[in-house]
Amino acid sequence: MELAKRDDVPVELTWDLSLIYPTEEAMLADAQKMKELSLSMEASYKGNLTDAATITHCLDDYQEVYRLITLTANYCDLAVSVDYYNSANQTRNDRINSLISEIFSRLTFIESELSEQSEDVLNEAMQQSDTNRYYLAEILRNKAHRLSPETERAISALSQTFSAPYQIYNMAKLADMKFDSFTVNGKEYPLGYSLFEDNYEYEKDTDIRRSAFSAFSAKIRQYENVTAAAYNAQLQTEKTMATLRGFDSVIDSLLFPQQVSRELYNRQIDLITTRLAPHMRKYARLLKKIHNLDHMTFADLKIAVDPEYDPSVTIEESKQYIEKGLAILGDDYVSMIQEAYKKRWVDFAQNQGKSTGGFCASPYGKGSFILLSWNNRMADVFTLAHELGHAGHFRLCNGAQAILDTEVSSYFVEAPSTMNELLMAHYLLKTNPDKRFRRWVLSCMISNTYYHNFVTHLMEAAYQREVYKLIDAGDSVQAETLSSIMKETLQKFWGDDVEISDDAALTWMRQPHYYMGLYSYTYSAGLTVATQVCKRIETEGQTAVDDWKKVLTAGSTKTPEELAKMAGVDISTDAPLLDTIETIGSIIDEICELTEELGC
Repeated sequence: MELAKRDDVPVELTWDLSLIYPTEEAMLADAQKMKELSLSMEASYKGNLTDAATITHCLDDYQEVYRLITLTANYCDLAVSVDYYNSANQTRNDRINSLISEIFSRLTFIESELSEQSEDVLNEAMQQSDTNRYYLAEILRNKAHRLSPETERAISALSQTFSAPYQIYNMAKLADMKFDSFTVNGKEYPLGYSLFEDNYEYEKDTDIRRSAFSAFSAKIRQYENVTAAAYNAQLQTEKTMATLRGFDSVIDSLLFPQQVSRELYNRQIDLITTRLAPHMRKYARLLKKIHNLDHMTFADLKIAVDPEYDPSVTIEESKQYIEKGLAILGDDYVSMIQEAYKKRWVDFAQNQGKSTGGFCASPYGKGSFILLSWNNRMADVFTLAHELGHAGHFRLCNGAQAILDTEVSSYFVEAPSTMNELLMAHYLLKTNPDKRFRRWVLSCMISNTYYHNFVTHLMEAAYQREVYKLIDAGDSVQAETLSSIMKETLQKFWGDDVEISDDAALTWMRQPHYYMGLYSYTYSAGLTVATQVCKRIETEGQTAVDDWKKVLTAGSTKTPEELAKMAGVDISTDAPLLDTIETIGSIIDEICELTEELGC
């Protein structure tokens, strides 16, 4: 069935952006307000940030500007994300982004002047205001990598230009690609980006699934050069900025804001690619056996262990699952879930021009906005629980911290989301002792939670690390090079158990994470923490839950290592990661054992 146009989607399936602003006019009023406040700040504070009191007043005003920027930017960008065909929304978004670039450029004097102050003055300012303390500490940490005030202002003014590669990628993917239908055994099937990723990848009919993969790959291959050009532009920009700021490599520059060492980054990639691979190859062999496949291909990796058992779940039914599954996090958390459904935080719709995948945006003080495409599968329930994990995290974080202290390191930010997936699975396991049901839940944990975060995104991370090696060596990348790196990465992980074709090599074209710095590897990092904390909750109960909720309030006032330690996990060693890998292996072993017992 062809996807509907956005205007034809039932309103109850869409999110309600009026929760941010009741009207466009209200948003534009705030846009004008933040512009005027930035001009006033420039006139009042530029050249005067020499004492603690003035610094405190300036940063208090800056927090208000930043709050307004967050609200206006989200209001406009979220409207675009659900309909890339809507040119009016894109024009409005571009206009607001230009204004934001102008404001940030105007206010770059703040960080430049603060960086020039003595530690004594900054420490005094930290003592005067709790809400500015960690922002000022970050100024000190960044001091060695600051450029001249004029250079910083110019760089900030170019922020919209720097984001152009990602915009080009999205426009090619979500607006320009028009998929033709494909035919299998005389029947015609419609095809689209979300139709493929949300439906055909999980299709139990092998002929349909593989034909869809072939047709999808043929279409995206037509855009491989423009996609590679956009990505190369992103990479060269990152390399230039890393060099200007005095970093030895792009990787070091991208890890710096995450407050993560090279050791943690490399460990996450190296241990998973070596230690997890044997377990996942065993899982691939099981899928091949269960589905009686002639050979195992990349297109077959997301099929269910027991597709006949996967229940259809409506949006209303998902509410009951999620409320009960996450009830362990407390009545306040359940109330947030109920609010999300009641007040239309979630955009469930499937429509043309909508972003693929899922995400959660949580503008300060305004709840959250979750994007996904509902397909009536239990996998959608896990996805929604995942995104509600982000919502719950930032409800607690935003409620406890000043806006400048809510930029949580991306190394940790996927821990609350993946935690919710695990809690959902553990809840389901307790509801039914039937072996077939247990196998189904365990296979959901592998195929949804762990596969997505420990395999899909980890392969992205391993691929991305090889790409940055080329960039640091002074090279550029083209489509042929990127496909070659991805193919080699996948072959190394799957070995002889999965056939990796040239179509599979095009996987590098499908993910937006490459335009977000070193984000891909953080999914497995967050899930490692979540796995360990979930085990604590299973054994210690409320004490572990209380510790976890304290972690969620901490925001950016703690480093990733400190946040994990608050939750009882020591990520300074490889023990949590190795234990998580063994946990995945034990789940796969049990799925295999249950399959033998069930005889199917």
